[in-house]
Amino acid sequence: MTAASRPVPATAPSPLDIDTLRTHLGPDADAFALDLRAECDSTNSVLIQRAPADDGRVPVVACELQTAGRGRRGRQWQAWSGASLTFSAMWRFPVGAPVPAGLSLVAGIAVATVLENAGVAGVELKWPNDIQVHGRKLGGILVELASARQVAAVVGIGLNLSLPGEASIPGRSDVTALDQVIDELPSREALLADLLRVQRSLFDTYANSGFAAFQGAWNQRNAYADLPVRLIGETDSLEGICLGVDVDGALRLQTDTGLRRVLAGDVSLRAAG
Repeated sequence: MTAASRPVPATAPSPLDIDTLRTHLGPDADAFALDLRAECDSTNSVLIQRAPADDGRVPVVACELQTAGRGRRGRQWQAWSGASLTFSAMWRFPVGAPVPAGLSLVAGIAVATVLENAGVAGVELKWPNDIQVHGRKLGGILVELASARQVAAVVGIGLNLSLPGEASIPGRSDVTALDQVIDELPSREALLADLLRVQRSLFDTYANSGFAAFQGAWNQRNAYADLPVRLIGETDSLEGICLGVDVDGALRLQTDTGLRRVLAGDVSLRAAG
């Protein structure tokens, strides 16, 4: 049986277990303040509204079911209890660190690194916040500032582990799940531990060196490298050849009128045509 034809398990996985998660985190467990919930409106919102005190740990909220999960541009993030991994972490940066520019791109590299280490082939990054495998969306990232001084940001990540039923998602043939692209699905605790650990390492480098340290890694996984794309904004659109990202995370487009740089804003990137 191929990975793509593997059926969705008949029973949902057990709820996330904090002791198992701490075991997978090992010596890094004390670096995180873990909050695992059965249900919440949005893991990002929980952290932003609660504004945890800075005790030296990274606050983390993971939830089995989000009732008002959000993506970029106000879109709803669809997730299913037991079939997704949805979590947010609040990362604090020193004054002067390059936040938020490039942060969602570094988070994407962290997710890609964990997936690749788990044996997933064909991981791609779609600017500025989507995780794809062979052109189909596996997950997304939402970064929101959590401090007026812009030294703290909440990074929310959602990954599809399986899709619900035979119908999957009506009208969304461009969506995939981890159990369709990997031979052996890791436990959610192991996956979450790896994602937290790798993010922590990469964000430390980001705070010290900026996005330039990650430009090559992101461009190697660029889903639309050298392809025609269309950027759709609230009032206009822009077409060009996708040349990857610049040293500050801006998207580089070769248009009919010359090279254009686009910083992550309220835009959507799609294949042209």
